[in-house]
Amino acid sequence: MCGTTTMTKLFKLSIDGPVATITLDSPETHNRLPADQLPDLKRMLTEIEANDSLRVLVITGAGNKTFCAGYNIGDIEASPGKKIDLGDLLGELERLPIPTICALNGAVYGGGVDLTLACDFRIGVDSMILQIPAAKLGVHYYLTGLQRAVERFGLNMAKRLLLLAEPMNAEQLLECGYLDYSVPRDELESKTAELCARIAGYAPIAVSGMKLALNEVARGAVDTERLNKHVMRASQSEDLKEGARAFLEKRKPQFTGK
Repeated sequence: MCGTTTMTKLFKLSIDGPVATITLDSPETHNRLPADQLPDLKRMLTEIEANDSLRVLVITGAGNKTFCAGYNIGDIEASPGKKIDLGDLLGELERLPIPTICALNGAVYGGGVDLTLACDFRIGVDSMILQIPAAKLGVHYYLTGLQRAVERFGLNMAKRLLLLAEPMNAEQLLECGYLDYSVPRDELESKTAELCARIAGYAPIAVSGMKLALNEVARGAVDTERLNKHVMRASQSEDLKEGARAFLEKRKPQFTGK
């Protein structure tokens, strides 16, 4: 499926060959995440996971100011038993079998930060800032959000972000490892496309297996039986044979995911 686009009130899903792109498409509200729109994001993630032709997902925001202003604070206490839990939804994003790239077109706040942490790679414009104002608003972060913050930032930086609500600029975010790349605004699209092309050209069985294993290693909770199955599947794949042939023939491999 190529060149398709699905649009909802807040999200836009575009599929172009092996690349899926979800755009937070409400710049007038700084791409905030209202509770009643999260089911649309969940459906898009389900569609992406079911599409075997996809190799990478990009998540970005519309506009040139804000990637995401976070979870709608007014929804936190509204109908607590009837809405999709943001932490659970971002867990689904984190567990997608394909690599995910967050292309940060601007500032990111609160729950939007956790959205970016659920992705594998982050490219940010060099004018961006990040802040988690939870303590200033009386909000207690959920467990998985705390886990991701500590894993990606380290404990001390997570405390500065969550307990002191310190804003951080692109230079600081690059230095602490949150950003993989910081680029001028006019280079964000090309840098994202470069990473997408690189990932899409690699063997998907190996990539997806290693993505899952790396996240488990980081949490100290490796399912060794599942890891061994992934290693065995890759070792018996046609892609491994193709990779070896391409290396010997000095050409670019054509992987099929089989």
